[in-house]
Amino acid sequence: METVTLKIKGMSCEGCVGSVTRVLRALPGVGEVAVALQPGTARLTYDPERAGPTDFKRAVEDAGYEVAN
Repeated sequence: METVTLKIKGMSCEGCVGSVTRVLRALPGVGEVAVALQPGTARLTYDPERAGPTDFKRAVEDAGYEVAN
C-alpha cells in the first residue's frame, strides 16, 4: 500500500468532507481515507496496482471539487 495527500479546493463544510471521503473510498484499491476541511486535504492509502492519482483526481472532480497541484 502507498499513501498520498491531495490538496482539495472547493470544500466549504463537513458535508463536502463527507462527499469527498465517499467518492474516494468507493474506488477499488483504496484503503484508509482521511479528509480535512482545514487545510483542505485528503490523505489516503491505496494499492497502486488498482488505483492511482489520476483516478483520485477524476473522482474528486466528478464530485464537484478540484485537486490542486
